[in-house]
Amino acid sequence: MKKKWNVKKIVRLTLTYALLIFVTFLTVGPFLWLLATSLKSGSENIFAYPPQFIPENPTLSNYTQVMDTFPFWRYLGNSVIVSVLTVLLNIVLCSLAAYPLARMNFRGKNLVFLLIISTMMIPFQLLMIPIYLLSLDLGLQNTYAGLVLPHATTAFGIFLMRQAFLTIPYELDESARMDGANAFQIWWKILMPLVKPSVVTLAIFIFVMAWGDFLWPLIITNDQNMYTLPLGVNMLAGSFSSNWRLIAAGSIISILPIILFFVAMQKYFIDGAMKGAVKG
Repeated sequence: MKKKWNVKKIVRLTLTYALLIFVTFLTVGPFLWLLATSLKSGSENIFAYPPQFIPENPTLSNYTQVMDTFPFWRYLGNSVIVSVLTVLLNIVLCSLAAYPLARMNFRGKNLVFLLIISTMMIPFQLLMIPIYLLSLDLGLQNTYAGLVLPHATTAFGIFLMRQAFLTIPYELDESARMDGANAFQIWWKILMPLVKPSVVTLAIFIFVMAWGDFLWPLIITNDQNMYTLPLGVNMLAGSFSSNWRLIAAGSIISILPIILFFVAMQKYFIDGAMKGAVKG
């Protein structure tokens, strides 16, 4: 009986690991192929059959050529400014909006929250035309404000922060009020430090969204000096339509900040996920 149970356990573990390896290959495989293509020299045929994954003569010249081809540092700086401002505004505005929805009692609170959540069903593409016209009226074209403000707050961020605030005992609010703290001080000095994992989770999601956004910057900017890095990589496809090595190198450069940001924040992200799982 014990031997039979061990066989079942081995088979189950084998199938589990096989499935995980398959999913990992589907997820990481395209990125590794992109990385390998960016390291191949001009003498190698990237369309050879059978495909050759490992470069014969690895080189970094594709990366240096990409940086020399278009104003890379300008586009990188624009992406950093837009992403950082978008993340900071979302953390502040979403948490401020979530605070009364989670910690205060007023008439219509649930209705307001329901209306906010319902906006998640409306894709941004349906709102781009009125937002674009409003941005033109306000003179926000080709400005950082025009790139940032449409994404300055999200229904998802309000929902996430509200759920995080609900996990904090109300006795902390009452104790703080007895000590003379006002609502703003309770939000900033007590609640925000206690929901740091949720704040980091929100920051990661918003950073990935803002960094990889292509459609809205393409619409709101017609000055190349205001282009973000995804738009710059798109220019590579136009300038080097047949040189996929440079396109791959530009794509890797645009992906690296997202990976580095997640690696730097993953400790808090995992802690938040584990705490949420335990409480759930």
